[in-house]
Amino acid sequence: METNDALDTLAALAQPSRLAIFRLLVQAGPDGLGVGDIRDHLELPGATLSAHLNVLRRAGLVQDRRDGRNICCFADFAHMNALLGYLTENCCTGAGCTLDTFRGACGDPA
Repeated sequence: METNDALDTLAALAQPSRLAIFRLLVQAGPDGLGVGDIRDHLELPGATLSAHLNVLRRAGLVQDRRDGRNICCFADFAHMNALLGYLTENCCTGAGCTLDTFRGACGDPA
């Protein structure tokens, strides 16, 4: 993942409703959820949900598929994993990372 892609992805998640949508879809797993189910679960107006889903789609975090008259949305786990890989690419300069490693790096008492 390139830096600009990571920034776009993080920007898409930097909004409470979009983060909640993405987390809900991650929890739903590869089968995803119907748009109506997302709307009902998060109690978002349809137009607002649609706008948020479009931002998440453009960022590559959410994909959808049509199932008859319904649209099912699901998290793009490959893109999510690429972001996590980007964020941890140089973690601990290749050494095994633990919570104690992070505490030590930040000067926090162990």
